[in-house]
Amino acid sequence: MAHKPTLHTSLSPALLHLYDLSNSVVVIIDVFRATSTIASVLFNGAKAIIPVDSVAKAIEVSKNIGAIAAGERDGKIADGLQYGNSPLEYPRTFIENKTLVLTTTNGTRLLQMALDKNADTIISGSFPNLTAVCDFLVSEKKNVVLGCAGWKDRFNLEDTLFAGAVIRQIKKEFEIHCDSSLMAESIYAKHKHNLLDFAPQLTHYHRLVERFGLIEDIKFCLTPDTANVLPLYVDGKLIAK
Repeated sequence: MAHKPTLHTSLSPALLHLYDLSNSVVVIIDVFRATSTIASVLFNGAKAIIPVDSVAKAIEVSKNIGAIAAGERDGKIADGLQYGNSPLEYPRTFIENKTLVLTTTNGTRLLQMALDKNADTIISGSFPNLTAVCDFLVSEKKNVVLGCAGWKDRFNLEDTLFAGAVIRQIKKEFEIHCDSSLMAESIYAKHKHNLLDFAPQLTHYHRLVERFGLIEDIKFCLTPDTANVLPLYVDGKLIAK
C-alpha cells in the first residue's frame, strides 16, 4: 500500500524549526488578518502580493515598482503607510490589476522563516479560502506543515482553529501522528458551528475589536470560502494559482 504523506501543525513560529519543510507544502496561517487579507486581495483581482518584513522595505519596493504599500504593526496601520491589513480595504474597484506590498506583525515574518528553512512549496490559508487550500493540499500528495503565525511567537486560537478546519476536511488523505493537529481538530470540531460566538473569548479579538472596532473584519476572517482563491508563493510574490 502506498504511504500517505504526513501532516503536522506548528502552533507557533517559535516551533517551526522542529519540522522538516524541505519536502513539504507549508501553509502560512494568520487568520486575524494577514492571510485573510491576502485571500481577499487576490480574489478581488490583484496581480500579486509581495510580502516583506519591514515597513521601510514596503515603502521602498512599492516606490520602485509602482505598487501599493500596506501593512500593520500591533493591529493598526503602520506609521508611514496609507493602507493597512484589513480584508475589507481592498475591493475589486481599488485593487484589480495592482500589486500590493504587504508587511504584518506575524504572518509575513512566518513566511520568511519558512523560506529560510527551504520550504518546498508555500501557500497561505485562512477561512475565506478554506476549500481552495484543502483541494490543493490533497492534490499535491506531499507532506504538509500547517504553520500558525500566532502572536509574537505566542500561541493563538484562531490560527489553530483554521488548522483544525483543514485537518477535518483532509485527514483521510494523510498520516497524522501529531498531538497539536489532534488538538486543533478537536477544538475546531467543538466550535465549528459557532465560531463568531466563540471569537469574543480570543485575545486577538479583543485587540482588534475593543481597541479598533474591527468587528466586520473578524466576521469576514471567520467565514469560510468568501474569497476562495489559492495564494501560492512564487519568486518573491504571492499570486492566485
